[in-house]
Amino acid sequence: MPSKKEGLSLEKFIFLDRDGVINRDSDAYIKSWTEFEFLPGSLAALKKLTVAGYRIIVITNQSIIGRKMVRPETLDDIFTRMQAEIEKNGGRIHDIFFCPHAPTDGCGCRKPAPGLIEKAARAYHIDLSATTMVGDSAKDIQCARRAGCRFTVLVKTGNYTAARKTLHQENISPDAVVADLARAVDWVLEGGE
Repeated sequence: MPSKKEGLSLEKFIFLDRDGVINRDSDAYIKSWTEFEFLPGSLAALKKLTVAGYRIIVITNQSIIGRKMVRPETLDDIFTRMQAEIEKNGGRIHDIFFCPHAPTDGCGCRKPAPGLIEKAARAYHIDLSATTMVGDSAKDIQCARRAGCRFTVLVKTGNYTAARKTLHQENISPDAVVADLARAVDWVLEGGE
């Protein structure tokens, strides 16, 4: 639902993780465009969200920078090509917020910390209580809860098994658990209830 709070955007925003939601994840990390593979149905799902009027913001940990596995320019190239392919298929990523830090850096932007979502909210005057976060890991769900997102959706296309275990241990339940991004989009567009 669009925000009605004074000073906040009336546009509809949704947050998506990247690896394991939009594209296939890898234990070896996605270090080049040749390693990037869209998950089945994700391009159509992104188009569906775009046509429905959603501003899609990607919220992603990219420790490959902090781990010195790739240069920032390489990550920028992956993002640019990803966005171009999405646009070619009728979708649009409004913006990307990423954490470049290694897990040991102690930053406030690496999920499960809420820093990236909070930064996006400040940049676009987003009413977080009207947003949804779609992710494949416990970190995504924890981040969204800490930031104050209205809904969280866990997809089974990435780190679902580990996420389910961690969330159960922490007594955190996502609002929906679905097969993939396409099902998540259907859930959101049906009202998320």
